[in-house]
Amino acid sequence: MHFPEFDFSLDALRALQLDRLKAALAHAYAHQAPYRAKCVAAGVQPDDLRSLADLRHFPFTEKADLREAYPFGMFAIPREKCVRIHASSGTTGRPTVVGYSAKDIDTWSELMARSLYAGGARPGDILHNAYGYGLFTGGLGFHYGAERLGCTVVPMSGGFGERQVQLITDFGAHGVLMTPSYMMAIADEFDRAGVDPRKTALRFGFFGAEPWTEGMRAEIEQRLGINAIDVYGLSEVMGPGVSCEFADAKGGPTIWEDHFLPEAVDPETGMPVPDGQPGELVFTSLSKEAMPVIRYRTRDLTRLLPGEATVMRRMAKITGRSDDMLIVRGVNLFPSQVEEQILRDPALTGHYVIELTRTGALDDLVVRVESRTSLVGDDIVRSTTELVRRLKGMCGLSAMIEIVTPGAIERSMGKARRVIDRRPKA
Repeated sequence: MHFPEFDFSLDALRALQLDRLKAALAHAYAHQAPYRAKCVAAGVQPDDLRSLADLRHFPFTEKADLREAYPFGMFAIPREKCVRIHASSGTTGRPTVVGYSAKDIDTWSELMARSLYAGGARPGDILHNAYGYGLFTGGLGFHYGAERLGCTVVPMSGGFGERQVQLITDFGAHGVLMTPSYMMAIADEFDRAGVDPRKTALRFGFFGAEPWTEGMRAEIEQRLGINAIDVYGLSEVMGPGVSCEFADAKGGPTIWEDHFLPEAVDPETGMPVPDGQPGELVFTSLSKEAMPVIRYRTRDLTRLLPGEATVMRRMAKITGRSDDMLIVRGVNLFPSQVEEQILRDPALTGHYVIELTRTGALDDLVVRVESRTSLVGDDIVRSTTELVRRLKGMCGLSAMIEIVTPGAIERSMGKARRVIDRRPKA
């Protein structure tokens, strides 16, 4: 199977982006009253866009805008023309609602098929899908893309760890689809079942929906004997498949720029930063009908990198989210930074929790992490001392380390809960 989009010239890509951007802006302005109001307040209209660089003059779309428009106020087509609705969990307020036209579902399926193919899946492969089905976009996004590619899909969803191992083994799955933290939990289930995943038919896995480090990738690849592929997306922009790594060029997921125009901006000022510099990732959808987003602030922190397998740019691994950043004793800290230091010790696993409390005016930082096997005596002292030293050297913070026995940290079927903040709210 060949995807002609991989063969774009840079000039052809930029011309296509400009044409699609003009149409997307006009569509949003005409049919999304909340975004049109922001444009009017900013003194801009679609005719003001004459080049890709002009996009910086248009206002951002933020998650708060989607919540204020709950449930269907951001739809750009009549609700009855939508064939699918997805939504966030809404655990921090109103959920964000996303609508899809039939054409949107077709585009999404094609982009997911493209992503799977880039990462090494081929027609006829058996794909074990443990992403959650339902309002979360992961399960159905991967499902439709895998079917479009011509794969056999096992729609397992999450939970039932023993059953996951049984079906992966008995059905001869060639690929697994799930969050990286859940893959770590399933690797533990393989160990408990006495099954060596490296002797199964597994060749690859597609992992996303949460930040994960190169250390976790190395552990997944070593324990499972597979090629671990980073796939990125978010519901507000489409779902999974906004970008994906190529199997033989894992220097960051390639952004499908013919459908999503990326920017990196300073998270404080909102001003664009040059490619290669750290910033907050911003996306404009170029082909969505039901709910286009213009300059959507993802809050994910990364860098835009030159194309590798195609002329389309790549994104560096997400280092964290600007709204997930912890401020501990005045120091900015991301959970992924802690994970990176944990996984430098082969005696420790990627199962961990950061707990924050406060004694008087001072923050207390506790890192609770599982050992790979039950450690005793000098081994606990060594791992604890070394992790304290590495964290202090990395961010200047002193932490209390608790090394717990294998299986002591609660497992998640989806996105892992890495932080428990018990500090009093201001």
